Amino acid sequence: MAALLVPIITFRAVLEAGGPSFMPTQVLAVPEAAWLAVGGRATRRVVATLNGHAERLGLLPQAGGGRYLMVRKELCQQLGLAIGQEITVGLAPDPNPDHVDLPAELAEALAAWPEAEAAFRAQTGAMRRAMAHKVADAKRPETRARYAVELAERLARGSHPFRAA
Repeated sequence: MAALLVPIITFRAVLEAGGPSFMPTQVLAVPEAAWLAVGGRATRRVVATLNGHAERLGLLPQAGGGRYLMVRKELCQQLGLAIGQEITVGLAPDPNPDHVDLPAELAEALAAWPEAEAAFRAQTGAMRRAMAHKVADAKRPETRARYAVELAERLARGSHPFRAA
């Protein structure tokens, strides 16, 4: 997977609190030379190597023209990263920017409903990732299964995946 991808550029950045107000998360500011090296404004998805761990992330625009990486709380916990910590970051363009790692529960629910799977595939990469994260981020197996079934049912009916109809 992405772990075999060699970073094009490496830099050091401090993990900061930030992100959209509705989604408290951690961010890493990406220096201009780094985001230009991986394709500039046209690059939306990258493989970021954070202290040696490769992860697919979005290269998001900042006010004023810069770029940043939004790092999920769960990933920070997994890697032992804390706000204020300086970390080594490597960047490379994601060779498959629409790839989504599906949790087993969601893959099973979509396989059970061909209509849901077709509707899932028709969604944008960002929406597919959001659905996968909703299921994967649930702590209890029962909750992951329930979320997967709810999403699949909504998709099969042609409804918005996150709005109960």
